[in-house]
Amino acid sequence: MTQRIAILKGGMSPEREVSLVSGEAIAKSLRSQKYDVMEIDAAPNLWEQLHEADPDVIINALHGEWGEDGRVQGVLDLFGAPYSHSGVMASALAMDKHRAKAVLRDVGITVPEGLLVPREEAAQNHPMDPPYVVKPNAQGSSVGVYLVHEGDPPAAEMAENENMGDLVLVEKFAPGKELTVAVMDGKALAVTDIIPQTDWYDYEAKYSDGGSKHVIPAEIPDFARDLCLTWALQAHDALGCQGVSRSDFRFNAENCTESNVVNKIVMLELNTQPGMTPTSLVPEQAAYVGIDFDQLCRWMVEDASWPR
Repeated sequence: MTQRIAILKGGMSPEREVSLVSGEAIAKSLRSQKYDVMEIDAAPNLWEQLHEADPDVIINALHGEWGEDGRVQGVLDLFGAPYSHSGVMASALAMDKHRAKAVLRDVGITVPEGLLVPREEAAQNHPMDPPYVVKPNAQGSSVGVYLVHEGDPPAAEMAENENMGDLVLVEKFAPGKELTVAVMDGKALAVTDIIPQTDWYDYEAKYSDGGSKHVIPAEIPDFARDLCLTWALQAHDALGCQGVSRSDFRFNAENCTESNVVNKIVMLELNTQPGMTPTSLVPEQAAYVGIDFDQLCRWMVEDASWPR
C-alpha cells in the first residue's frame, strides 16, 4: 500500500526560504518513488494542517527557530504519526548552543571558549579580546553571525538585529579549516572541507550557488579525520539525536600532531535538521559513501518513528 507522506517545509524562521527548497527536493524524490506526498507550509495552525493531511509518516524539513528547536517536535509527538529527525529533547538542546556545548564538553569534546552576553551590551563593548564571533544562541545557518577581527570596534549594528535574540553567544574565533561530518543510521559518513568563496562561511556561502567549495574527503591527516568522525557520532549520541545530524568543526593544522590534535579541533555546533538543498552537505556525503538522494529520502521515511 502506498504510504501517505507529509513534508513540513517553509515555516516561520529566518531560514524559511532554505526550508522550502529542502522540502521541495525531498517531495520530488519521494514522488518519483511512488509515495503519496503532501507538502505542508508549516503555520501556527500546524495541528489542523496535520489532521487535514492525515499522513502515515511526517518528514520534517523545517530549519531554524520553531522548526528544529523542539516546539514543532512537541506537536508531532502529540499528533502521534512516525516522524523524521530528532525528538523534543535533542532538538531543544542542540538548538541552544550554549547548553549543548556544556554537554559536549562533559563527554570530552573540545569546544570554543564562549559566554552568553546581552545583545545590546555586545554591540557596545568587546565581551572578550578580539578576534571573536557573535552569533544567536538559538538560530542556525549563520543568520546574523558577526566576526569581529583584532582591531575592529564592537559590531554596533547587531543592536538593531532583534532576530538574534536578547542574549547572544560570543565565542573565541577558532582559526583553520571549516569541516563538517554527517551522521546517518548510526554511522559518521565522511569529513568535508568547506572552503567559502566569501570572507566568512555565512548564509550566502552556505546556500548560494558557488558560495563555497566542498572538498570530500577533506585533505587532512588521518588522525584528524578520525577524531572528527568520532566526535560527530559521540555528539549525536550525547545530545540524544535521531535520524540525520551534521556536526561542524574548525581544524587548525598549524603544528598539529597526533598527540595534540584534541587541542587543534573544536566543535562549533550540531545541526539536527541539516539542509537538503542542491548545495547541501549531507546529500553530498551520502553520495560519497554510495547513498544517492532517492535512497537518502527513502531511508528518512523508513527511519521515521513515534515517539522520538
